[in-house]
Amino acid sequence: MASAVTASIEAGEHLLVQAGTGTGKSLGYLVPAVRHAVLASERVVVSTATLALQRQVITRDLPLVAAAVAPRLPRAPVIALLKGWHNYLCLQKLAGGYPPDEPGTLFDLAAASEHPGAAEHPAVVGRTARGAVADLGAQVVRLREWAEETATGDRDDLVPGVSDRAWRQVSVTALECLGARCALLDDCFPQRARTHAKEADVVVTNHAMLGIAAAGSPNVLPEHEVLIVDEAHELTDRVTAQATVELSVASLEHAGRLARRHGGLPTTDLDSAAAALGAALIDVPEGRLARGLPDAVRDAVSVVRDAARGLVSALRPDPGQGRSGSDGADSTGGVRMAAAAMLAVFEIAERIVGAPVDGTGLDVLWCSRADESNRRDAGVPRLHAAPLNVSGLIRSQLLAGRSTVLTSATLSLGGSFDVVARSVGLVRGPDPEAGEEPVVRWRGLDVGSPFDYPRQGILYIATSLPPPGREAATEAQLDEIAELIGAAGGRTLGLFSSRRAAQLVAEAMRERLDVPVLAQGDDQLPTLVRAFADDEPTCLFGTLSLWQGVDVPGATCRLVLIDRIPFPRPDDPVRSARSDAANAAGGNGFMAVHAAHAALLLAQGAGRLIRTTEDRGVVAVLDPRLATARYGEFLARSLPPFWRTTDRGVALAALRRLAALS
Repeated sequence: MASAVTASIEAGEHLLVQAGTGTGKSLGYLVPAVRHAVLASERVVVSTATLALQRQVITRDLPLVAAAVAPRLPRAPVIALLKGWHNYLCLQKLAGGYPPDEPGTLFDLAAASEHPGAAEHPAVVGRTARGAVADLGAQVVRLREWAEETATGDRDDLVPGVSDRAWRQVSVTALECLGARCALLDDCFPQRARTHAKEADVVVTNHAMLGIAAAGSPNVLPEHEVLIVDEAHELTDRVTAQATVELSVASLEHAGRLARRHGGLPTTDLDSAAAALGAALIDVPEGRLARGLPDAVRDAVSVVRDAARGLVSALRPDPGQGRSGSDGADSTGGVRMAAAAMLAVFEIAERIVGAPVDGTGLDVLWCSRADESNRRDAGVPRLHAAPLNVSGLIRSQLLAGRSTVLTSATLSLGGSFDVVARSVGLVRGPDPEAGEEPVVRWRGLDVGSPFDYPRQGILYIATSLPPPGREAATEAQLDEIAELIGAAGGRTLGLFSSRRAAQLVAEAMRERLDVPVLAQGDDQLPTLVRAFADDEPTCLFGTLSLWQGVDVPGATCRLVLIDRIPFPRPDDPVRSARSDAANAAGGNGFMAVHAAHAALLLAQGAGRLIRTTEDRGVVAVLDPRLATARYGEFLARSLPPFWRTTDRGVALAALRRLAALS
């Protein structure tokens, strides 16, 4: 892998590398990345899927590589970490330079934790329970103390952490930042991180930052000649998420409130537009708006856009002058917050209303309603817009003009890299010598795995069960699950297609079996995974959060249960639109979108079983379609090459033998 990455970087080409779990792929790309960055004086950006993986690379893998390679280089490599603006403390906000969004959310709350009598403050009482206020206040006080000692201001460096609500009291977004107008600019934590990144050889960031860059803000990343994307199978979803927007009455009311409080502006037009939008959305059904916006909704969003445009202009700061809010106090930070919120409303409304009336545009539109009973906004409609296709954004904003390496344990779907390559815009084009579009040069490489999958694992497909239907779990499935877990002596990771199925099966197994059963939602996920790893007989059941990233080697995980092929929900607006678009272009939308999604998740889920060369076990798929449907072989070829069987007796016997050895 290291040789292939080196060759790709030097040739200026694109490389897709499938490197199985345990390969050491981070070393495979970091060694050539560090070497090239120093010798060629070309910056390399390394992106990971999550902040946790980013931290692993920056604190463990990259220091190891840098120390090993540095003696063979003319100088030691310079390394930097880069995250989104809101991941860092804002000293100006801590100093009171930003009024709170709501009264009593920062310094009043901090005082409430220090002086119990202050919890009777009318700005606090009636809005939040006293205990919650005191807890939030205590967290804010702790953050203010931490600000005096931290060298980075990076939220991940605060252990233990604080709630998202507390962190919002001490951080700002890039749009809210005062920039050159800030009196504390020289000590600004996010600005320091960006300055360091511009001076570094290797910069480690995350896919959310790539999504921001691809969605139209390329300057969030420093100039770089080489891009390496780890866990690249998640890139398209992360870019899609960053490019997805939402418009609701609540977001309009929030922006209007900021404009009145901090800008001292009347918002009559926006308030009327919000009311009109709310009325227009009442009868709009939940789901994809395949034929575009209804006329009444389009008219309402147009009025929202026009009202927001006027307020954006009015909130534009006068050079050298502050602005007085409704309380008469200078509120430069507050105006910046208001301007950022109003600009977001304007841009979102303009994007939504700009979609073609027949629904054939570049965006997918849909309406949703929060269905959680404990949410104040349950049932309140929201409009959403997401790009129909992000491959062009990824190709033009992230890949063009540089060498790129995309790697993951799951890049080859159905034995081919073409599906993933197309999703990121790496398409084998026509011959440029014939005057046609240039070829995007890329190659795919599977470097294999250190694991002997056919000897270490069995893939059991339960063909004796009926195909899954609407039920969360059938009696036949429960019987099968109980028998498999009983043979394994617990030691089971159950991966389910829905929270309802995971909970139902967990309750049933607690009644039928004498082994501990944990279910997602019983506690924080890291706590549950740790409890599962620490006690061999324990079983852990959950949904998508467990399909990826769970690393529990050894006898604790002898059986991975998958209740059904994880196709996306048929009412998923973005994937259904992409499927329709593929069909309209003459392709197979089901295979290109739904089957590809299922293959990726299946491969990730099955990959939870074998984590070291000593692991042994069974992956049991309780969906017979994996063996009987026409698309089954495509899905199966995407899995690790386990020894395959449809014989329940073989699977049970193997589990019993392993249980006897534990």
